Amino acid sequence: MDKTRQEILEKLKKASSNKSLPKEPNFNSPLYPPIKGTLPDAFKAANELINGTTNLFNSEKELFTSLKENIRSRKWEHIYCLEPTIQKKLNAFNIPFISEQKISDKIEIGITGCEFLIARTGSAMVSSAQPGARQLFVYPPVHFIIASNDQIVDSLKTAYTKIFDKYRNNLPSMISLITGPSRTADIEKTLVLGAHGPKELHIFISK
Repeated sequence: MDKTRQEILEKLKKASSNKSLPKEPNFNSPLYPPIKGTLPDAFKAANELINGTTNLFNSEKELFTSLKENIRSRKWEHIYCLEPTIQKKLNAFNIPFISEQKISDKIEIGITGCEFLIARTGSAMVSSAQPGARQLFVYPPVHFIIASNDQIVDSLKTAYTKIFDKYRNNLPSMISLITGPSRTADIEKTLVLGAHGPKELHIFISK
């Protein structure tokens, strides 16, 4: 063995002998840190970190009054909603909407519900069981999700447990997550919002 090689091996041996093994991890500790505050507040904070907008309301009246004002102030006219339960509430607050299954290229906003909201990630779980859902999740430039506090869960695991319990042996053909507005960084590694779907995501939550 030549001298240079011997010196290198001795240095490696000396360096490794001075290092202790890492501590054994605690496999019983929680995988994620506990959520701070209420689930609605935690969801709002997480969603806004990913360029979403979340508004919390004390009642449905406050929610739909605010929605109506948003639509008026931005002068939206081509508003699509295909979910009957939300359509009834829009009618009750005199908010005009289009309910045709064929979506026009002039669409400005889409209004949908969701299955669950996930506080830890700020995501909305949606499914094909929602009327007209596949189109309105991706086609409009602005997407409004209407939800209530009882739809907010702590984690993705809880959301999947609940949706499996809800549909049992008749699961929707599509279950997906919406985590903020559509985004891509494929072009010159620059983040672009709205490249493959809605540019804005607004989530309105009532108690």
